[in-house]
Amino acid sequence: MKTLYIECNMGAAGDMLMSALYELLEDKEGFLSTMNSLGLPGVHLEAASAVTSGISGTHMKVTVHGEEEDDEHLHHHDHDHCHDHEHEHHHDHDHCHDHEHEHHHDHDHCHDHEHEHHHEHDHDHHHDHDHDHEHHHHHHATPGHIAHLIDHLPLPEEVKTHAKAVYDAIAQAEAKAHGCPVGEVHYHEVGALDAVADVAGVCYALYLLKPDKIVVSPIHVGSGTVKCAHGIMPVPAPATAALLSGVPTYGGEIKGELCTPTGAALLTHFAQSFGSMPVLNVEKVGYGVGTRQFKQANCVRAFWGESQEGGNGEIVELVCNIDDMTGEALAYAGEQLLAAGALDVYSVPGTMKKGRPGHVLTVLCDAGKERELAQAVLRHTTTNGLRIRRCEKYFLTPGSKSMDTPWGTVRVKTAEGFGISHAKPEYEDAAALARANGLPLAVVLEEVKKSL
Repeated sequence: MKTLYIECNMGAAGDMLMSALYELLEDKEGFLSTMNSLGLPGVHLEAASAVTSGISGTHMKVTVHGEEEDDEHLHHHDHDHCHDHEHEHHHDHDHCHDHEHEHHHDHDHCHDHEHEHHHEHDHDHHHDHDHDHEHHHHHHATPGHIAHLIDHLPLPEEVKTHAKAVYDAIAQAEAKAHGCPVGEVHYHEVGALDAVADVAGVCYALYLLKPDKIVVSPIHVGSGTVKCAHGIMPVPAPATAALLSGVPTYGGEIKGELCTPTGAALLTHFAQSFGSMPVLNVEKVGYGVGTRQFKQANCVRAFWGESQEGGNGEIVELVCNIDDMTGEALAYAGEQLLAAGALDVYSVPGTMKKGRPGHVLTVLCDAGKERELAQAVLRHTTTNGLRIRRCEKYFLTPGSKSMDTPWGTVRVKTAEGFGISHAKPEYEDAAALARANGLPLAVVLEEVKKSL
């Protein structure tokens, strides 16, 4: 299956991810042409060659009215604001920077404020009349403004749905960080037009690539502190930390914020799993280069290739032998284990030691819940021990739809994946129609199969 592996040894920002994915595309010019015809006022994308620690890659320059943030204007680590912080949006004072390295914190690693509009910095650009009505608040855009803006982009619906979901995740994280309702989050730099271009660009590039599987490495978030309008904040900043909840991350000797909220939101939205690089017949490698210089290569790498066919999930089996419980007691234990979160519970009869008849009890659960379920097995059965097996799992993605029959509607369970498709009518729906109309069950089922 076509697999994309994203390596985040130096964190990730929206433009770095877009740059790395851009290098994997067959029709690079077509991608740029589409992105530059979105109608975002004054926004222009240019793929520039860049080098980091001797490695050649691409830096996607996103300019707004000809301006791209440079090292002199990149000390802006202001969080997206809640409503009562609007008065703090003064560009010359709200900038935030690495506390230890305030002289070169660029837009690739500014807490998602890699995306600030800076054409108000002593540049007498009077261009508000060029903006569509949803843009005139781009420094104080709410989640509703951003969703409205994305909805009107000339991109496939799938791309816009993903882009809105990424921004929704950022809004949730910022609201949590600031302790305000999501509706009162006011995007500052994140809401700027170049940020929308970054998010839309990543979503569109993935739409064009159509990977079957996306795996992301553990994410390097940086270390130290950043100085903001709100004070000195730790790395990762609260919004980034919220977005990366449950994701493998690490710090290190490199000071500063390496992973931005936009980068975190994009990675967590699209990644199907996090971990080391899978066995992959690599066809291409894309390098998304940041502008800030470090002792090691400052880039996101995107590996593209064919991975070995394997499972698409993981499941845990808890197994024990029981020879001293009645059928009633074992059935009750199964009910309790399902209530405790087991995915399935079943037993197989067998002959235990000393020739006693008994059962092999198997409990299935998600990885990470084995401790909780193991304690439940010990609590509700007579066993004094159990075995845990971590298994690779193949599964078809479940779904459902409704089918009309002459007698009414029947829900149908679906499952798809690996080029396989299954469909099965819901028994209770079909049986209810058969009873109500005095029909054999097979007649109703056959009618559903015809529709399928």
